[in-house]
Amino acid sequence: MVRAIMIQGTGSNVGKSMLVAGMARAFVRRGLRVAPFKPQNMSNNAAATEDGGEIGRAQALQARAARRIPHTDMNPILLKPETDTGAQIIVQGKRAGTMRAGDYRKNKAHLLEKALESFGRLCGDSDLVLVEGAGSPAETNLRAGDIANMGFACAAGVPVVLVGDIHRGGVIAQIVGTKAVLEPGDLAQIRAFAVNRFKGDISLFDEGRDDISRRTGWPCLGVVPWFHDAWRLPAEDMMDIRSSAGGTFKVAVPQLERMANFDDLDPLSAEPGVTVEIIPAGRPLPGDADLVLLPGSKSTIGDLAFFRAQGWDIDLYAHVRRGGHVLGLCGGYQMLGHGIDDPEGIEGRPGKVDGLGLLDVDTVMTSDKQVTLRHATAVPGGEPVTGYEIHIGRTSGPDCARAWLEIDGRPEGAASADGRIRGSYLHGVFTSDPFRARYLAEFGQEALVGYEDGVEQVLDALAEHIEAHLDLDLLLELSETPRGA
Repeated sequence: MVRAIMIQGTGSNVGKSMLVAGMARAFVRRGLRVAPFKPQNMSNNAAATEDGGEIGRAQALQARAARRIPHTDMNPILLKPETDTGAQIIVQGKRAGTMRAGDYRKNKAHLLEKALESFGRLCGDSDLVLVEGAGSPAETNLRAGDIANMGFACAAGVPVVLVGDIHRGGVIAQIVGTKAVLEPGDLAQIRAFAVNRFKGDISLFDEGRDDISRRTGWPCLGVVPWFHDAWRLPAEDMMDIRSSAGGTFKVAVPQLERMANFDDLDPLSAEPGVTVEIIPAGRPLPGDADLVLLPGSKSTIGDLAFFRAQGWDIDLYAHVRRGGHVLGLCGGYQMLGHGIDDPEGIEGRPGKVDGLGLLDVDTVMTSDKQVTLRHATAVPGGEPVTGYEIHIGRTSGPDCARAWLEIDGRPEGAASADGRIRGSYLHGVFTSDPFRARYLAEFGQEALVGYEDGVEQVLDALAEHIEAHLDLDLLLELSETPRGA
């Protein structure tokens, strides 16, 4: 009989996703069929699935940890912010439109039905479903109609473990305070707590751990030390990305407001000869960069305006005049052309804006969204490349005649006449070790990392870390068969 348990946090970014990934790999190594599940996620860092949809990148990583093929049922509701008050809604992998926050809250009952439907299918093919919450159950203003935390836990009959983050301070107040504001029905779902991201001698927190248990009545599953190799796994959202100091080859990445699908940076960050520098707003693009990488964007036109507002367009033109290279991926590719036309107003008001003019191409935004896993071949080297497309819009122009990838016999991407400016819709190109090696060799750099093997090694190390510091036997004992399973 399938069992399930939900990992909720005292706040966002307390390490829930990483814990679930480690648990998934640990229980798989024990011989269980494990599935990750997150009823609602908010992230512009999405992954394409084989069933033709998209889910949060964190759930794709958790699926990999569970040695499962990522499926849209693992994250049935995905919110992709486009503005401060609106987001694109992805339901069971498919774009369902764009909603303002107020309208979204009115539609939650329907979305809970979809989440429970997906959860039920996962339960039918698993021994254990590890459910991840979003944000915090203590946000009492969001409790009515909630589908991300206690609303889902109560509807599905899934017990909860509450996780606090000691690294940000005040973990006793985080956990005890959460108990203080929850309603009795929600409190009845919580079975235990855990403390994450401890640095130093764990025994120094014994009294704090016991005080939390005394004040809440919940047992402690464990105190988990900081996992130092976490940076080697794909980041979940923009809060998690950071610069990585490596060798002399410098890649500068402007941090766009609606930056999306930035897992393209992970294989480069892992290379010891490469320094990836994330450039925040208010700072110029560094003059010593070898490559400026324009990442994907959930709102290309808006992020292009943001790019110009920072003066980065001036920095980029100076970089090109100095002989520097530029790579634009997805939204970054669209920005590099002469213009972006949005006749239907998909990204806002209908109209056309000028691009950066570094590639002789133009983009037209279209309502049909491309979400596809791809197997490509690099041109001219012939290296195999596996990646994915998640975008709206079509790009064409003379520079597309110098495509540097080929997909199913058709050219993909564009390049300037001297080859220093390139763009493509294909995400994930650098996960291909042969392609990354040849690309870096063009700059006189040697690739030393087997990226995919490295991710597997880190997941195994994470599982061992979790086994050592969390009572997984108790976690399994606390899990229950969901309602209706």
